[in-house]
Amino acid sequence: MAFAYGADAVYAGEPRYSLRVRNNAFTIANMGAAIEYAHQHGKRFYVVVNIAPHNAKLKTFVEHMGKIIALGPDALIVSDPGVILLLREHYPQQALHLSVQANTINWAALKFWQQQGIERVILSRELSLSEIAEMRTQVPELELEVFVHGALCMAYSGRCLLSGYMNKRDPNQGACTNACRWGYQVHEATTDAVGQYVPANEVPDPVLLGDPKQPQDLMLLDEDQHGSYIMNSKDLRAVDLVDELVRLGVHSLKIEGRTKSDYYVARTAQVYRQAIDDAAAGRTFNPQLLNDLSGMANRGFTHGFLKRHSSQDLQNYERSHSEGEQLLVGQLLNEQAEQQYLVEVKNAFSVGDTVLLMTPSCNQTFSVQALTDDKGSPMIRAPGSGYQVVVQTQLPVAREDIPYAMLIKL
Repeated sequence: MAFAYGADAVYAGEPRYSLRVRNNAFTIANMGAAIEYAHQHGKRFYVVVNIAPHNAKLKTFVEHMGKIIALGPDALIVSDPGVILLLREHYPQQALHLSVQANTINWAALKFWQQQGIERVILSRELSLSEIAEMRTQVPELELEVFVHGALCMAYSGRCLLSGYMNKRDPNQGACTNACRWGYQVHEATTDAVGQYVPANEVPDPVLLGDPKQPQDLMLLDEDQHGSYIMNSKDLRAVDLVDELVRLGVHSLKIEGRTKSDYYVARTAQVYRQAIDDAAAGRTFNPQLLNDLSGMANRGFTHGFLKRHSSQDLQNYERSHSEGEQLLVGQLLNEQAEQQYLVEVKNAFSVGDTVLLMTPSCNQTFSVQALTDDKGSPMIRAPGSGYQVVVQTQLPVAREDIPYAMLIKL
């Protein structure tokens, strides 16, 4: 999906040595197939090896990484100095990119990592456009990569201990449970017979938190029916800054896609591909691209540190879950007749609904005029997952686009 909709490269976590432990189905065998697929299509495949390893994780590291490197990844994305040392000693020809986990925030650090043989640095998310510009000027020969879309961490680019403290799942070992997204509730406390704090029955009035030395700067710790979300960042969206990043000479724009859907991958790749192509051609930014991204599941959007904002613009105090106006309702399977396609239903939709048919070649919006089941019987409504229906489109879909085509309810 990423390649079909315009991505030049993808990155995937090596299960044992990356922060992509959860929901990671990659093995050495299928990662090799994925790398081969990327190269067949003229694309790049980067393998992430950005864990902060304890001694035990290093016992089989060199041998294991030999198997990964033999698959031919275009680069390994690394963060730990010890990991970099071992890879440089044993596999000196392997290209290395520095992970965002290394928190590179100044040009002197760029020069240091360049001396260690790093070819590209993925900059820390805590940088402004002006800081990136200065780093580009000071170290012009080093490749730079910048995150432009996706979830943000409440700590310095992932260096968080909250999940480990709350439920013994270490974020720096790839097991983060996103405890910063949870809803927290305020409870009146009392002590039991042995002096342990236990909840009382009454909920207190809202609480103000603050530094005693700065009494004028207080933060309201309150809650509504959903709880309190004081650590919950909005999602990053910098599509309207792509032109500036291109002019700064940034080599790669990165989309965070952990545990996301096919639709998310396709839509973000399509939108940012368009923004990059527009910038490269000297065209002005198309604000419709903002709307295209707003319709997807999100926690609200922010430029993060790329542009200066007030704290209210960065945090989402109301909800941690994602919301979006657009809904994936189906994926095309094959052509049944001229402009009629069998669709695997993902979510319910009905005759009369306005849908977006998204393909790598073009998008088309139309109203669903009729539905039939796979045997030709008329239907008013496609009930949801587990059904297949036939839909007539407004325009034909290119045969090579059918495996990647999706119906989105608007």
